Amino acid sequence: MWLRSLGIVLSLALHASSLDNGLLKTPPMGWVPWERFRCNTDCKADPENCIRWGKYRRAVPDQTSQRPLKDTSHPLFSTNSERLIKVMADRLASDGWKELGYVYVNLDDCWAAEKRDVQGRLQAHAERFPSGIKALADYVHSKGLKFGIYSNLGNATCAGYPGTTLDSIETDAKTFAEWGVDMLKLDGCFSNSSVKALGYPKMSAALNRTGRAIAFSCSWPAYEGGLPPKVNYTVLGKTCNLWRNYIDIQDSWDTLLRIIEWYGDHQEVLQPAAGPGRWNDPDMLIIGDFGLSREQAKVQVALWAVLAAPFFLSCNLRTISREAKDILQNPLLIYINQDSLGIPGKRIVRSFEVWKRPLVHGQLAVAIMNNGTDGAPKPFATTLRRLGVSGCSRGYRVYDVLGKLSMGTYRLHEALKTTVAPTGVALLFLWPVC
Repeated sequence: MWLRSLGIVLSLALHASSLDNGLLKTPPMGWVPWERFRCNTDCKADPENCIRWGKYRRAVPDQTSQRPLKDTSHPLFSTNSERLIKVMADRLASDGWKELGYVYVNLDDCWAAEKRDVQGRLQAHAERFPSGIKALADYVHSKGLKFGIYSNLGNATCAGYPGTTLDSIETDAKTFAEWGVDMLKLDGCFSNSSVKALGYPKMSAALNRTGRAIAFSCSWPAYEGGLPPKVNYTVLGKTCNLWRNYIDIQDSWDTLLRIIEWYGDHQEVLQPAAGPGRWNDPDMLIIGDFGLSREQAKVQVALWAVLAAPFFLSCNLRTISREAKDILQNPLLIYINQDSLGIPGKRIVRSFEVWKRPLVHGQLAVAIMNNGTDGAPKPFATTLRRLGVSGCSRGYRVYDVLGKLSMGTYRLHEALKTTVAPTGVALLFLWPVC
């Protein structure tokens, strides 16, 4: 019976509209190309995933020291052609993603032509995006989705394309609005702290002046170490809808674990900074790519849900496995991530890591992570009281989110047991019976 009630709650939550900047009252969800496609130019060898353009000659270092030196003439690197973006939009719209909230289709670096047009405006590369960005945005919108774009605060983007300087902020904001852009990610390669302190608030104001609702994703804090005193989260919350704090994720367990631990180690600063309309962004989801095991993939979605982090896929939606799709399309997982309170969770136990997030109506999400890499799955036993749960003395119904199992009803003093695989997680949803 309670599972039927849970289905009603999920249905209501997943179809609720969000407020804000009115933008992003809940963390944004969608698809971005960077981790999976980069800037691939070898169309003879890889016609389905390449960018149709001539070789760009410069090797450009990423000044965050988080991405390797990029020789953008090398076929390893690829963002997308118009064709690839349209195909991914088609997949979001037709394969069940859109209905769950995955609605943004966001370009990353490498979409632009090598020069601005004669009027000083950014323009798409004519070979890779022959219809232009407005037509591409219109196509994405026709699928019931939203369209995002990338630029960089400085003379050039991280990959060497024309960037957005302080003098071009107004022009670029107007251009993006005219194209029908719904989200802008503004990177921070090649600009110093002073330029960032001027440029990000200036772009925020310029976007608002366009009259179009454009969510603003900032990379500002990631380039300043992510922490005070160099990062002022009060200012960020008034400037940006979401922001990257830390290193770029790579397709590996090592970087995923490093990001999780950084968020836990600095949660007293990071957790209060986030909330409806202003989100910490630990970077894109790498589930469905090549570097994570099934259990590690569950760790990322579980922790991102508890952290109230954006859910941006970065995989090939044409070939994603049924297993990965099942993880990413879990309705209760998304319900937790999209909780309307918007309070990120915190790490409450370090040894066998336990993270807890408060949700609406006295509900809770608890992630129990085994970050060990050796041996068999480990048992974990505790009580709700020991986890700091006290709101309902009659107890809580407990649901294994990723296992899709009801574990029964537990009073505060009763032993709660589970088993967690190495580099794995158990994500529990607690529903008060009061």
